[in-house]
Amino acid sequence: MNGNDELTIEEGSTNVYADLGYADAPEMQRKSQLAAEIARAIKARHLTQDGAAALLGIEQSKVSRITRGQFRGVSEAKLLELVAKLGHDVKIVVGPVRRRAGKIELQFA
Repeated sequence: MNGNDELTIEEGSTNVYADLGYADAPEMQRKSQLAAEIARAIKARHLTQDGAAALLGIEQSKVSRITRGQFRGVSEAKLLELVAKLGHDVKIVVGPVRRRAGKIELQFA
């Protein structure tokens, strides 16, 4: 950049997938949060990828892909199952009916 170039900064939303134009952005964000929690739990338990794979009942290569954020093709339900196998309680709460479309959000305690 020289002195005449102008830097443009665009403020993003809270969902990088929406900012990138993904049609399934809310789902991708939830899946990324779950994948990050899986990676954190594996690290906190000092598991190798082989050890995590044995505990989770999946192949080591799938553990590697998920912990690197490559979770396309892995359902949210499967990611929730893996989080539970790593010792987390998973609770799904369905709230009252409203006039607008409902939302799905994750909270980590």
